[in-house]
Amino acid sequence: MSYLRIFSISALLSASLSAPATAQQSSAPADPRAAALQAAYDAASKVKTEGPAVIHMNDQADLKLPANQIYIPMPEAGRIMQAMGNHNDPTTLGLIFPREGQWMAVAKWEKSGYIKDDDAKNWNADDLLKSLKEGTEEQNKEREKMGIPAIMVDRWAEAPHYDAASHRLVWSVLAKLKQGEDPDPGVNYNTYALGREGYISVNMITSASQIGADKAYAQTLLNNLEFNEGKRYADFNPATDKVAEYGLAALIAGVAAKKLGFFAIIAAFLAKFAKLAIAGVIGLGMAVRKFFSKKEEDAPVAVPEDHNNDQPKTGT
Repeated sequence: MSYLRIFSISALLSASLSAPATAQQSSAPADPRAAALQAAYDAASKVKTEGPAVIHMNDQADLKLPANQIYIPMPEAGRIMQAMGNHNDPTTLGLIFPREGQWMAVAKWEKSGYIKDDDAKNWNADDLLKSLKEGTEEQNKEREKMGIPAIMVDRWAEAPHYDAASHRLVWSVLAKLKQGEDPDPGVNYNTYALGREGYISVNMITSASQIGADKAYAQTLLNNLEFNEGKRYADFNPATDKVAEYGLAALIAGVAAKKLGFFAIIAAFLAKFAKLAIAGVIGLGMAVRKFFSKKEEDAPVAVPEDHNNDQPKTGT
């Protein structure tokens, strides 16, 4: 069983949090880490925003969240990530889930400074892939120290391409566990929107068998993201603004190698609790859409057109 499939099972477990209190008590996990995951989903259900809505990405940009998608802001999004074993990442803005589906997306704001895009004209996809593989292998040494399974980059799921007019970058690789069978490897579908002071990424986590259909959702989210006036890439002032220490090629081959550890961390945690997750789902007989969507018998609640993500500015 691939870890993306295990992840979907964990999402089903989260559905139990919308069940009656008596049902929750009867199936509450004894393991404190599994309990932390349940508590994180429970907290997220109280602050979720359902699309269509406008999500404010700090003071940088607005995201038009499509219908049938759910946005979880910080700090609740961070609680979910930490419960899965990820370290606290101050660049995280929130998480996006579909009402139906097996993907999730992580929105982040990186205050890196203005990223020059000159190298996009001359980069070589094969060289970038080689660098990404080498960087991921180097990061495996740190994962081993932490007791986290090693991963490897297999191939491009989508070779990098950059739109110089809109300042949007898209790329994706197949990353799988280095040891053991992984018939349906994970895919991290990465999208970036460059701005004056840094970039916003909306990175989808899905599987190789689903990427063909799921990447359309990631591309829609990217197209629905617009920087505010004064924060756009074209607003850059070379006399006063900070310039990033790396370009687009390094953003793919260097910085990303560290981020790919996200797969292995989730795999390590969820593999441990797979049986518990299955037991929770069977015991309550619920689906993940019942966690993220309102029940039919509930009184209708107006969906706000404009959701203010009032978290403090992040990044360095």
